[in-house]
Amino acid sequence: MAADDKSLPLRDSPYRIPQLGFGVYKALDDVCYNACLAAFKAGYRHIDSAQMYANEAEVGRAVNDSGLKRSEIFVTTKIMFPGQDEKSTYEKVMESVKKAGGEGNGGHEKPYVDLFLVHNPNGGRGAREMMWKAIERAKKEGYVRNIGVSNYGKPHIEEMKEYTQDWPPAVNQIELHPWCQQRKTVEYCHSQGIVIQAYCPLVRNRRADDPTLNALVKKYPGKTQAQLLIKYALQKGWVPLPKTATPSRIEENADVYGWEISEEDMHTFDALDEGRRGSIVTFCAED
Repeated sequence: MAADDKSLPLRDSPYRIPQLGFGVYKALDDVCYNACLAAFKAGYRHIDSAQMYANEAEVGRAVNDSGLKRSEIFVTTKIMFPGQDEKSTYEKVMESVKKAGGEGNGGHEKPYVDLFLVHNPNGGRGAREMMWKAIERAKKEGYVRNIGVSNYGKPHIEEMKEYTQDWPPAVNQIELHPWCQQRKTVEYCHSQGIVIQAYCPLVRNRRADDPTLNALVKKYPGKTQAQLLIKYALQKGWVPLPKTATPSRIEENADVYGWEISEEDMHTFDALDEGRRGSIVTFCAED
């Protein structure tokens, strides 16, 4: 894969995932809607939402109002908690599809989500299975194109063999940045052909004063900390999901093509890994 490839193949799927995504965590109401429109204008074609973010409807509205064909946009969303039973869990999945999926071809096609994830494994085996099977059903019915997981380590992914034939998941979305590289989970996922989405690629600006990061920025005139962190994720083969509601930064963060971080500087970034200690959200179970 060339460093500047802009999409990645998904397992057993005719569809590809845009490698640069746009996150909308904590962006509510018109803030989310306007940020999505600005992202589309800047060239993003991949939006990452979730039921927990309470903004799926705003994402869907922006998809409809973008002026782009629905087929040109890749929408990801997630379910964190199952319903009371299989039926209500499926209904929760379908509610998300209708909110986030857009109207298709001028409303003449049924809505769909390009990627639907189980948000985390914390609810226990029964909850994981119920949510996965609800998404599987929606996929079979044409409302979901690809299925994946989030915050899953090897044990949870291996466990899935016990309750699904649609294995392995197409995607695993986990926290990834130079200070939290989750190497065992990434290596395992790559060995199974699972695409890695990287949330918190900008570390929520918590490493802005890091001397190594600032020294590296000086080596790339005109590039920002955010651009280097996004580019690092792209060159690792991940799908980074940077988030900002500021139009100028949305555009700036998309300017990550046509240049590369040197191999030497990639190694410098790699050396920043702090393992579990570097995680700010979730470090996946490894064994």
